[in-house]
Amino acid sequence: MNRRALITGVLGFLAIPLAAKAQPAGKVYRIGFLGGTSRTANADMTNAFSQGLRELGYVEGQNVAIEYRYAEGKYERFPDFMNELVRLKVDVIVVVPTAAALAAKNATGTIPIVTVAVFDPIESGLVASLARPGTNVTGLTLIAGAEIVGKYLELLKESLPKVSRVAVLWNPANAAHPSLVREAESSARTLGLQLQLAGVRGPDEVDNALAAMARERVGALMVLPDSMFVAERTRLAELATKHRLPAMYGLRLHAEAGGLMAYSANLPDSARRAAAFVDRILKGAKPADLPVERPTKFELVINLKTAKALGLTIPPAVLARADEVIE
Repeated sequence: MNRRALITGVLGFLAIPLAAKAQPAGKVYRIGFLGGTSRTANADMTNAFSQGLRELGYVEGQNVAIEYRYAEGKYERFPDFMNELVRLKVDVIVVVPTAAALAAKNATGTIPIVTVAVFDPIESGLVASLARPGTNVTGLTLIAGAEIVGKYLELLKESLPKVSRVAVLWNPANAAHPSLVREAESSARTLGLQLQLAGVRGPDEVDNALAAMARERVGALMVLPDSMFVAERTRLAELATKHRLPAMYGLRLHAEAGGLMAYSANLPDSARRAAAFVDRILKGAKPADLPVERPTKFELVINLKTAKALGLTIPPAVLARADEVIE
């Protein structure tokens, strides 16, 4: 059940009126869309993006064609997909995770790139600044800042007051994760928590990582947002339950797949808003001049079925703050 939307600050340009005209009749624009997971996992985002385009006068099969590509959580596929989209001479490329954005920027310095969910576009070298990107990249970030991991830990501690040790599952291949890990370490000190870092680069390392957490008796798990983890979300949820590890995730797909709780930006909303960037670019705007936006909607999702399986009772105060409860 939807309860509320947590509104945060937004950096960006004014919204485009829904009645804005699309491009001249007869012109068919080609858009590349590169997702980090699967078509199924990306369905909400791609549907929201298509809806955003329709609201602006673009209809697939009429005046716009979209070339969809999905990496299935395998980062090594991004460069090949990007080279393919460049060869197709698409007019603009829409990318979801940070790794896809980096592959896109490496593949082309001329085709406009619109991000849906990147971590820190400045630190990763995608843009010069949020206000004036200065490159062929613009769009939306996934988080308001690295401090989001502090929110993950706060919610874990509120939900599990007796927890003192928290494991952090992260991917060293994800360029954004080192800064998130540093922020997690800082937040943990403030909250009086001890962290155990578990870096995994591939699905074959996940089982051993969670088994080690159980052996070392950590009290909870925090999983950083990552395409590979999303691709393995069902197995991650099953392993966490098997090893009695209450887990906080950075993407709601994990909670839907059986994870205990998730706190994240509303990605379908971001994908819909990305359509406005595409519209402005197709009408002649340069990405270098379009400010990068931060997400405006965050949601806390709690899976009570998983809480029951773990023998947990989520405090009423935390449940009251949830935007959605899976029962």
